[in-house]
Amino acid sequence: MRALPLFLEVSVQHIEDTEQTLVIRWAELQSCKYPDLEMLFHIPNGGKRNAREAARFKQMGVKAGVPDLFLAAPRGTFHGLFIEMKSPKGTVRENQKKWLKKLAKQGYDTAVCHGFEEARDKIIEYILREN
Repeated sequence: MRALPLFLEVSVQHIEDTEQTLVIRWAELQSCKYPDLEMLFHIPNGGKRNAREAARFKQMGVKAGVPDLFLAAPRGTFHGLFIEMKSPKGTVRENQKKWLKKLAKQGYDTAVCHGFEEARDKIIEYILREN
């Protein structure tokens, strides 16, 4: 018998991935209560790739530093919510800071969330805003 669900069985190096997986799974489970959670998705810009694959992804428009998650649901004056996921002790790189700043200037809410709980709380706070 498994000690953890299969989607949680990852190595310590993948804490950020695990936390993001929890966010996505939580959103799937809560979409009946908050239908706009169906508009939450991952932007696959990160990860290790070999040189050939990295070149192909760059040609396809991958941009370093773009946040991990996007909730494509306008609220108040915001067009949507971008979230950069970090492990509990993770730090934001310069290119990520630049993207968050650019997106905020374009009318998006942005957040850096260190773990599942911070991301969940930010998403709920965002969703409950008046339109």
